[in-house]
Formats: sequence, structure tokens, C-alpha cells
Amino acid sequence: MFWPALRALSIGELSEDQVRWLRETFALTEGPRTEGPAAQDSIAHRTLTDDQRVPLVLDLACMDGTAWVFTLFQTTEDKPSAPFVETQRAAFRTAIDHLGLELVEIQPPATSDEVLIPYAEPTYTPESAFRAHWALPDDLELVWPHLGVVRDAPREVKKVKLRELMLTPAWNLAPAAVHRQAQRFLDDD
Repeated sequence: MFWPALRALSIGELSEDQVRWLRETFALTEGPRTEGPAAQDSIAHRTLTDDQRVPLVLDLACMDGTAWVFTLFQTTEDKPSAPFVETQRAAFRTAIDHLGLELVEIQPPATSDEVLIPYAEPTYTPESAFRAHWALPDDLELVWPHLGVVRDAPREVKKVKLRELMLTPAWNLAPAAVHRQAQRFLDDD
């Protein structure tokens, strides 16, 4: 079974020489993975282990010719070491920057620019506002998992996700206590 330990999504066009550079830089074997999620989009991969001998697969996938996905998969229930994952994150970001790709998101995010923001301006219609309701817990600490944020996520990641929630019609129906907790969280630095 393959579980993504780290995934970076970027967009942009690459030449064959740039794709070859990626394969060489990450020491990838040309040819797709044959198992795991989205194997049909895989174009190159390699097996490796982290410093604790956790078996992993590093994969490069391309969707629609312009969406590039760098993924570090764990192949067992053992999680790779945090320093190893952070080294891979830095390598993914370096490659994305070097090739002039646009970073869309990295999961799990470590900084605010790694958070996917699906829209810049709310595009809610009167119908969607009418149907809006608050179906989340009455405590901000219990809301984080519903936003796709782990408890120990970096503060700046939490702030981005909280601001995104605050743009939804449901936010107006959130309990006053959650509004106060959110404001305190955003004000504290």
C-alpha cells in the first residue's frame, strides 16, 4: 500500500530537457510506477529509504501535460523521519523554483504559501448563502481537523486555513465563542 508522506503540486510547461533534468536530479527510473494512487499519471520513480531504513518511493507524475506532482510515498505503516521529509520538501521546492513552475500546494503544508487556496474572492450566490449552516464544533481547537489541519501544523498554515473558513457564508453562523477564539488566534503573534 502506498501512502503519501509528502506531495507537491505545481503547474507549468516543461520541455523534454527539463523533464530529463528532473529524472537526473532525483535519480528517477524512467517509467511509471505500476501500483499505488494515480499510478497512471506516473512518469518516473525510484525506491529509497530514509535514515531510519523506512522504505519509500519517490515519484514524479504529470497530469494533462502541465500539472506536475512530486510525491514521497511510504510503502509501510512506518512513517519516514521528519528531517528526511523536510529534506525532500526542500528538494521539491528547489526543483519547482529552478524550472519556473508555479507552486500550487504541498501536503502537508509547512508554510502559508504551501496551502491551497481554491479561490481568491468568494463567489457565493444568494442560494449558497441561504443554505449555509455551521456544522462544526463550538471550539476552535476541535475545528482544525475539519479544515484539514493537523493539531501541530505551523501557525501560519492554521492562519491561512482559518481566514479561508472566515470567507464562507457558514462563518456568520459560527458561535460567538468560536469568533472570539479565532480573533484571538489571528491577533496573537
